[in-house]
Amino acid sequence: MSFAPWRGAIARALHRNRSLVYARYLQLATIRAGDRPANRTLVFRGFLEDTNQLKFVTDTRSAKVDQIQQRSWGEACWYFPNTREQFRITGSLTLVGGDECYADLQSARVAIWQELSDAARLQFAWPHPGKPRGQEQAAFEPPPPNPNQPVPNFGLLLLDPTQVDHLELRGEPQNRRIYQRDENQGWSCEEVNP
Repeated sequence: MSFAPWRGAIARALHRNRSLVYARYLQLATIRAGDRPANRTLVFRGFLEDTNQLKFVTDTRSAKVDQIQQRSWGEACWYFPNTREQFRITGSLTLVGGDECYADLQSARVAIWQELSDAARLQFAWPHPGKPRGQEQAAFEPPPPNPNQPVPNFGLLLLDPTQVDHLELRGEPQNRRIYQRDENQGWSCEEVNP
């Protein structure tokens, strides 16, 4: 497997922004019913082994799951403040839940669960996201989930890029490159006007 040419630019941006905890946060847009956009912040959890797919975690009870099941396309927007770079990453989304779908990816789902902090895992034992909040504080103090086996509503979310738009905001003029994946899984790069 050869890695996409844009991976080096992301690795450099992550390294040069490593002092900023939030440099691993990006926004992911999907489409709601009625063709309205939906956007949320996710934490980048690395790349799926031997692929160019970006990894995230999600609660499979969240609204984004229905959106992804209806339309599996999304776009991430990732800004790195120290280096003043933006990446817009367009691609297909795959949700790996606790069911038997994507059996070949279940080991990756378990591995990312095991990498989470205890506090992050605990959030998946909280009440259903987006539902009315009850007054019971105890609902947000459940017993800790098993650190070795994901809870059923824990999902691994993968973004498989088909296009990456990299804008460097430093310089006059600024630099912008668009990486495009073709039907043979090869990548091209074109410099365009910012």
